[in-house]
Amino acid sequence: MSTPRRSASWFGAYGRAGMTARSWVKNQGYSDEVFDGRPVIGIGTTWSELAPCNAHQQRIAESVKRGVWQAGGFPLEFPNMALGETLMRPTTMLYRNLLAMQAEETIRANPLDGLVLLSGCDKTTPGLLMAASSVDLPAVMLTGGPMLNGKYRGTDIGSGTAVWQAEADLVAGRIDQEECYFIEGCMSRSNGHCMTMGTASTMACVVEALGMQLPYAASWPAVDARRYATAQQTGQRIVEMVSEDLKPSDILTREAFRNAIRANAAIGGSTNAVVHLIAIAKRVGVELTVDDFDLDTREVPTLVNLQPSGKFLMEDFCYAGGLPAVLKELGGLVEREAITVNGKTMGENIADAEVHNREVITSFDEPFQAVGTGTAVLRGSLAPGGAVIKQSAASPRLLVHRGTAMVFEDVDEYYAVCSDDDLDVDENTVLVVRNAGPKGYPGMPEVANVPVPKKVQDAGFDDIVRISDGRMSGTAYGTVVLHVTPEAAAGGPLAFVRTGDTISLDVPNRRLDLEIPDEELQRRRAEWKDPDNPYERGWQRLYYDHVLQASDGADLDFLVGKSGSYVPRDGH
Repeated sequence: MSTPRRSASWFGAYGRAGMTARSWVKNQGYSDEVFDGRPVIGIGTTWSELAPCNAHQQRIAESVKRGVWQAGGFPLEFPNMALGETLMRPTTMLYRNLLAMQAEETIRANPLDGLVLLSGCDKTTPGLLMAASSVDLPAVMLTGGPMLNGKYRGTDIGSGTAVWQAEADLVAGRIDQEECYFIEGCMSRSNGHCMTMGTASTMACVVEALGMQLPYAASWPAVDARRYATAQQTGQRIVEMVSEDLKPSDILTREAFRNAIRANAAIGGSTNAVVHLIAIAKRVGVELTVDDFDLDTREVPTLVNLQPSGKFLMEDFCYAGGLPAVLKELGGLVEREAITVNGKTMGENIADAEVHNREVITSFDEPFQAVGTGTAVLRGSLAPGGAVIKQSAASPRLLVHRGTAMVFEDVDEYYAVCSDDDLDVDENTVLVVRNAGPKGYPGMPEVANVPVPKKVQDAGFDDIVRISDGRMSGTAYGTVVLHVTPEAAAGGPLAFVRTGDTISLDVPNRRLDLEIPDEELQRRRAEWKDPDNPYERGWQRLYYDHVLQASDGADLDFLVGKSGSYVPRDGH
């Protein structure tokens, strides 16, 4: 005799408990047939008009429901916290863990047998996947798809990347605010998330590489009919996964994470994937460290010519063959036996993939950028816990650099002076922006890629070394050292840097050093005082007390791991 489905503890219960569960659902117009023991599929959406990248999820959810009904399931849509990167302040990263906790508890507390997770904007994808991993019910993710290519004065422009370019031009006086208004309308011309290889597109590809969404699902444009056909197929597939009891813990293995790390390097993906993948891995108990993002990519070239590292955009990437074509090009670097949500191995999924445009997806033998141009992990006296740099988006001339530090306590202090013509800065200066880490901001915002000072731009230099304990958008570019760990607010060496100190950056040798005597560093450390929690109440107080450092995924310490799914006893 087969084990009753989890939802049967609600809908199949006798007496008051079963009557209550069934009766109140019937007020939506459902007939008795939906309570016949068929799998109940929760469609977890992050739809909100305050999250523009996810504002089309209602239509996607309808397509998923169609697939669930076709396969004999009972779909029930439920909301989750929407994290709109472009509107939420101080940063959506402050709320990623809150989304994960809210979604986890919603899933666990309700009569669900399987899950379809609808995400899009940067933090909604890892947040929902963290939640599903901790509950460990059968689950499949479906990201919302990128916007169509931006079009500006006869050229393609990319979301985010065009913003950084316009900001630099505005600071330098090359354009005015009216032109910015025009550019922003050209940049965002359909539903969907960023169409550059920013964090949203990166995480969509990473989740596909993990095996947690259907092949090609990462790249169909949000408004392409195939996005909705894929949604219908996703609804059909989750019903089968419930019968197979195929859970995230079966898919999210060490091999799956290796595939994701290598895919991220090959696509020129966002450094934010480092923090998110580590957090997801800790939920399922897979050992993953920041060093894996360096060691596992030493043999991986950058194959995808997309902004911000390259020229093209996600719509072009889709038509060129999407992620399966990239993975196939990686050959033996792909863990082909890793299982995926469609029940097939990764090797089976990519066996017939083809590249249709070699300008967009280059070959392994003639790559867009050479082997070892992915994320580099730096260590040294300034970053004993590690720091990261996106080599594919950095200036080659600055990857080995020694310069004088100019230190700013926060990003606002820098913006107050960055346009000053008399700022004591030149092309060799190393800008240090601290107190932008998990505790320091709080939430580790995407502020590390501050614009190059106007004085340096006027001198003809468009890049300068910048170092921070914060993050930068995956749409951004430049020689920016990120995620310096421990952060300044936690007493890391970044807190002790002073303007005029010498900093040495050596990316080929993976070093980041503050060149002051050890005794001076110890003297400065002894003078430093650990700040008290500045927040009196609410989520920020809880977050500050419990958030882990970037190298540990910036999750909350008490959320690491999983609790599984709850089944009520005797209908209660």
